[in-house]
Amino acid sequence: MTLLVFYIFLSLQLKASASHTWIKSGYWYTGSEYPIPNINTALFTHLICAFAYINSSTHELVLLTSDEPYISSFTSTIKKSNPSVKPLLSIWTENEGCEHKDGNSSKFLLITENPAYRKSFIESSIKMARAYGFEGLDLYVTTLLKTKGNITTLGILFNEWRAAVDEEKLILTMGGHFSPELDLVSYPVDSVRRNFDWVHVQSYDFHTPKIDNFTGAHSALYDPFSHKNTDYGINEWIKRGLPASKLVLGLAYHGYAWTLVDPKDNGIGALAKGIAITIDGSLSYDYIKKYLSSYRVNPVYNSTYVMSYCAIGSFWIGFDDVETIRNKVAYAKEKGLLGYNVWQVPNDRNWELSKAAGKNDYNLS
Repeated sequence: MTLLVFYIFLSLQLKASASHTWIKSGYWYTGSEYPIPNINTALFTHLICAFAYINSSTHELVLLTSDEPYISSFTSTIKKSNPSVKPLLSIWTENEGCEHKDGNSSKFLLITENPAYRKSFIESSIKMARAYGFEGLDLYVTTLLKTKGNITTLGILFNEWRAAVDEEKLILTMGGHFSPELDLVSYPVDSVRRNFDWVHVQSYDFHTPKIDNFTGAHSALYDPFSHKNTDYGINEWIKRGLPASKLVLGLAYHGYAWTLVDPKDNGIGALAKGIAITIDGSLSYDYIKKYLSSYRVNPVYNSTYVMSYCAIGSFWIGFDDVETIRNKVAYAKEKGLLGYNVWQVPNDRNWELSKAAGKNDYNLS
């Protein structure tokens, strides 16, 4: 009898493990110019190709001419090294960064209000996914809550889109704001829960040197002085009805550099007077590691915010290193999240961060 109980228990555990795959996902962005064949696909379960855009006249998905050769070969290229990795195509809908692109989130909201526009968008998204061999679609709406518009019709689009992708057996994911609400504007969380396989939250860029005149923890897991932190956002999503098992933690493979007002005052929250090192202060993890090595500087790990930083003269750099990434993945497991998603894969250095993130794969038992 004891042996029978054991086998039943083991069977239930195996079924649970099969139905709850730990997501190890990452973005590859065409603008990175990083060769697709160089991606270590063995470190990921899903790879998201970014971006397709929305034509404001036809409401259909389009690709930039310069992007088409990369996006058209993305699936076949990553499948050569890892046949089991699942490729997704991400759709850009944001206001920010759209100066030269045909699409933004305010126009995206107009699409949701019109049945014909929704039909064009949905049908074209599925057509493009199938044409290029993608196994799913990703909706990038991280700044949608900042737009002036009616988001109540989002739920209708999500319902119709889900029905359509189910027929095609496609995955449907969403890249969302770290918190489901901003200034009393909220995602339709109930519809998100029903219609998306998961939401990967943008758990970074809370503070940047272009906006903040102090050195900020841009990807803070916790913040004792502000709601701008990952833990707060995750708890808000769960409180509003999205299960932890549908949340994927965003990991930043980039940091930011500030110029200090006083080089001797160089902790988190120190006064700063703008960007440093690059045009917007952003630095890839790979670049940061090389930069620190050239100055023989070791970063300081801060457990309050769960981040690392360093000061070199008047320059201050905040970022996530191997220790930070391990602790964030441990947090995701403890909260019962579905996995993690990286922005962006090419920013890693010798796959240090991705190997650290995936070292202790999720074990449901």
